[in-house]
Amino acid sequence: MGSLTLKVVDFVIQLAVILFAISFHESAHAYAALKFGDTTARDLGRISLNPIRHLDPFGSVLLPLIMYIASSGRLIFGAAKPTPVNLSNTRNPRLANLVVSAAGPVSNFLLASIALLALLGIKSANPEAIAQLARAVQGHQFASGTLAPLTYVLFQFAVVNVLLGVFNLIPIPPLDGSGVLVSVFGGGIARAYAAMAPFGFILLILLMSTGFLSRIFRPVLIAIYRVVFGGLA
Repeated sequence: MGSLTLKVVDFVIQLAVILFAISFHESAHAYAALKFGDTTARDLGRISLNPIRHLDPFGSVLLPLIMYIASSGRLIFGAAKPTPVNLSNTRNPRLANLVVSAAGPVSNFLLASIALLALLGIKSANPEAIAQLARAVQGHQFASGTLAPLTYVLFQFAVVNVLLGVFNLIPIPPLDGSGVLVSVFGGGIARAYAAMAPFGFILLILLMSTGFLSRIFRPVLIAIYRVVFGGLA
């Protein structure tokens, strides 16, 4: 398989993972809102793992491609269109906002935990399969062996979901972290975030362009690498 073909296959795998991750994330928001009495997202079909329901042309397709190219295939990231929630329809709007906001990142951490547990299970039963994965990740190439496709997908699943969860906890609107803070502190924080909301996207672009996100993601990635590859000979 040629180098270009490998990169295309790698991108397709990572894109499929990010599309599933953001679909699960947005469905979690919608489901949490429904449990508090707001049917808005459910009525729009947003409790679904079908990526088309959540697709944003820029955030779900172009952004992953741009980040994949910019990072030389080391990192892919994306976003879905926001899940609509009408807090006025909910019981206890403040608690609803907290739970709905947290549901997305929590869902991603849950998926990442499942993937990591699966990798640790494989590592215990077949250390060589994880050693091959380590060489593949370090060399940005596919490993050989019958378990290679599975371990690679699980690894990408863990990385993408952890990063997506961490990213969404950044307390800048419209990210979920801002909803959590507003729900916990209310009052002045809520007013400050309401004033900040129109500029949230600009602030996020600045964080990306200044390398701030890399400083957040790097220790997270190192922790994942240590969990998966630690102890290998």
